[in-house]
Amino acid sequence: MLFPTIKTAVRMSLFALSMLFLSLSSAYADENKIPAELNSPFAQGEPNTRYVQYFIGNSYLNRLSSKGVSIANVTFEPACRNNWHIHHATKGGGQILLCTAGRGWYQEWDKPARELKTGDVVIIPAGTKHWHGAAKDSWFVHLSVEVPGENNSNEWLEPVTDEEYNKLP
Repeated sequence: MLFPTIKTAVRMSLFALSMLFLSLSSAYADENKIPAELNSPFAQGEPNTRYVQYFIGNSYLNRLSSKGVSIANVTFEPACRNNWHIHHATKGGGQILLCTAGRGWYQEWDKPARELKTGDVVIIPAGTKHWHGAAKDSWFVHLSVEVPGENNSNEWLEPVTDEEYNKLP
């Protein structure tokens, strides 16, 4: 007899199922975290639910500062990108991207896309229509620094289409 009682067999089965569930849950959670080998210096943050409607794919947001200068660590899963958008200001304003891990893209309207790697800096003047996001095969992380200005606002525009994005290497 393999099990002394039915009760023991049921307990063993429930234990095995709970271990399977825990391992699957852990694997799912690990899939949604930036790979450790990218050595991002800041925590990934939570799913970017505040701006989800302006992204294709999953992104994560970790607000680092909101006083004086707004700084956020933004993590993009592979192929994730934000919509075209413009940072408006009547004086000053704009955005600075400080690339901290992975590989991504930045593009201004009517200009070719620029590949981004760890250590790259992008200075985006107010009024510039642009988008940024991860490469198809890489996670991408940058700090987003909102440049102080007068009457700052963001205008979210159309998505970067799959046709546009898939032309990138």
